[in-house]
Amino acid sequence: MKNANILIVDDNKSILSALELLLKGKCASVKTLSSPNMLLSTLQGKNFDVLLLDMNFSAGINTGNEGIYWLQRVLEQEPGISVVMITAYGDVELAVKAVRMGASDFVLKPWENEKMLATIESAYRLSSSRREVKTLKMKEKQLIEEINRPGKSLIGSSPAWLQVIEMVHKVAATPANILITGENGTGKELIAREIHRLSDRAKKVMVTVDMGSITETLFESELFGHKKGAFTDAHTDRTGKIETAHEGTLFLDEIGNMPLPMQAKMLSVLQNRTITRVGENVPVPVDVRLICATNCNLLQMVSIGKFREDLLYRINTIHIELPPLRNRKGDVSELALFFLNCYAAKYHKTPLSLSAEAIEKLEAYAWPGNIRELQHALEKAVILSNGSELKPSDFIFRIGESNAEGNFWGTLEDMERRLIAEAIQKSSGNMTTVAQQLGITRQTLYNKIKRYGL
Repeated sequence: MKNANILIVDDNKSILSALELLLKGKCASVKTLSSPNMLLSTLQGKNFDVLLLDMNFSAGINTGNEGIYWLQRVLEQEPGISVVMITAYGDVELAVKAVRMGASDFVLKPWENEKMLATIESAYRLSSSRREVKTLKMKEKQLIEEINRPGKSLIGSSPAWLQVIEMVHKVAATPANILITGENGTGKELIAREIHRLSDRAKKVMVTVDMGSITETLFESELFGHKKGAFTDAHTDRTGKIETAHEGTLFLDEIGNMPLPMQAKMLSVLQNRTITRVGENVPVPVDVRLICATNCNLLQMVSIGKFREDLLYRINTIHIELPPLRNRKGDVSELALFFLNCYAAKYHKTPLSLSAEAIEKLEAYAWPGNIRELQHALEKAVILSNGSELKPSDFIFRIGESNAEGNFWGTLEDMERRLIAEAIQKSSGNMTTVAQQLGITRQTLYNKIKRYGL
């Protein structure tokens, strides 16, 4: 209660003095008023947590109606504040009425100091909880607005891309589960967000889970949540990602990385529409619209026993395959100009343009890292630019290039990035194969992919 700001309104100055003395050193501030006439204006000037309000102010009038009147006015103006009514024994029935109208509690004159302090502390906690809920709701609203902002990065006019956009508009309004496939960097998450934005769940949250970044031991806790004490590090209750997405959209990115035991549990969630937190036995109903994405060949994984066939059918009601950038003729220049303008603004560069030769070079490149690699290339070029026009020399692609002596150009990072990009291209985006070829774990591979913008 040390952070509490408390306002006391009572026409009895001895009561004001007694309460000031009682609360001295126990809260941040105490302000007193001997008349309610300045109550509303005083509340406007500062964020009070608790209001202690007498029920009678006019001499000779003990009906308590004055307290009820000011309670109503206060709650209309400051709905988050906790109001504790101060009343005489004979007004208990009226005090109960005040609680029904929105007061948090009441205390009787004369009071016991310990009980008064406990009542004020309880009222302060209630006020703090209301403010936290209000803050969370504002953050949730801002998050939803950000998620539902029209997809400015859904740029392109090639036939292959327009076909994808047409499919998105057809399926967004349905409750169907959707599987989005495609190489790394083709924009799978952007498409998932656009589907959510156009759906009837747009006013709720979209929760994204990167399955490639969760260690196997934390899968169940991350998705289903856990009860305090369920395992060694479970110091508090935690709501899982699936429950958080209730009435909204759950986006499972890189679902091909989900371990088989978790696949069985996810299948149960989709069939029963319930989850059970780790450490609990009570099922919790959930209502989510599922969108999954992967760069893996799930049919091939089914054939070798790495992915459940029944789960594949559950998540694959609608399948959207995103084309690689090399198959989107004409979209490269449009995307490049979009990223150019974005990063020119971000890094406070003078208005930049792309020379015709630079555009020609960008369009001729195969872009094994797809849109993500193009975005990275434009950002780097903008940062290092000196003039107002980017030229072909501002874009250096390391993949497949070597000098006359057969050595790679560039730094060790350039070489590593080149090897990873080539391995991804040769394996058609199968991350398991890529990791095996490079002699690293899948987790390390995903970290490097994110680092290099592949």
